[in-house]
Parts: sequence; structure tokens; C-alpha cells
Amino acid sequence: MRLFVIIISAALIQVTTAFAHPEFQRYSKEVSGRSVNCAVCHRHSDGPEGLKPGQIGSLDQDELNALGLARQALKPGAGAQSPILNEFGNSILNQLGKEKISELKQRPELLAGSLSKTSDLDGDGIPDVEEFKDGTHPLNSLDGHPWKLFKNNLGKNWFDILMIVLATGSGLYGLQNMLLWLSLKAHREE
Repeated sequence: MRLFVIIISAALIQVTTAFAHPEFQRYSKEVSGRSVNCAVCHRHSDGPEGLKPGQIGSLDQDELNALGLARQALKPGAGAQSPILNEFGNSILNQLGKEKISELKQRPELLAGSLSKTSDLDGDGIPDVEEFKDGTHPLNSLDGHPWKLFKNNLGKNWFDILMIVLATGSGLYGLQNMLLWLSLKAHREE
């Protein structure tokens, strides 16, 4: 059965296009100046074609059926879940639909303007669309533009930071006064 799936998968790879869109990857790389791989949208960093996990050649029959349904998701909101796309890639597919994505291939700079400005799949406080433009991974909360991560973390943790600063300041003040007291006591005993 596994051999049959591999043969069918290989045939599908040859007969159909994998629907990878390197135009978006190139745009993100150009705008951000960062190294951006296929894993921003795909399950595998080498993209959809191949035999590795998350690539077309590794899919079982149920996953091939899901891939077929995802390829038919021409309009937004179809709820398709492609087994070769990660959560961000599927989010793009469901927000825009295949027709709009294919249309945007000619002008990849317009993709960011077409996506939700509020979606933040990794919860790092940076919207996915900004992470796409920054060349960072929208599913990794530790991968983000350093300044934006700093500002978001500062905003989330300001109270804790304030308490640490106050505790440190109080501790240093107390230590200074204790050392002064010990110094005065030592001078009195002389």
C-alpha cells in the first residue's frame, strides 16, 4: 500500500504543479534582508516537493485527499487544511483563497496588504503580516524583529520590570546604609 501511495504521489508531482509560490519568499527576503526559507508557509523548509515529511511525496491517501481539497479552495473562507502548508500557510489560503494568491504572485508586495493585520499565530505580539515583511517566522515566538520583540515584551512585563528595579534600588540603598553604619561603628570603636 505504501508503495502505491509513493507511486501515485510521484505521478501527482509530475502531472501537477506543487503550488509553491517562491515569489512571496523572494519578496520577504528582499524586503527584510534576512534569509527566508519555505518553512514560513510550508511544513518543510525545502518546500512542498519531495519525499520528506511534510512534502507531497510523503503524504498518505487521506493527506493527498486533503491536498486535493485545499487546491480547490479558490475562494476565501473555504476552511481548507493543506497537509503541505503550516498554520500560517493555511491561514493565508483561508484568508485569500487560491485565486487571489495566484493573482498576487505577479505583485508579491501586495500580499501583506491583503492579510489580516491582527492575526498573531505565535502570540509574540507582532502580527503575522509584519513578520512576513520582516522575514521572521510567524509561528515561532522567539523569532521576530528584535526591537519589536523588545517593545512588546517591555509592554507585557512593565510591572515586573518596575518591581525588579525598585527592589534592586532598595536593596542597594539598604546595602549602602548598612556599610555606612558598619564604617561609623568601626570608627567609634577605634
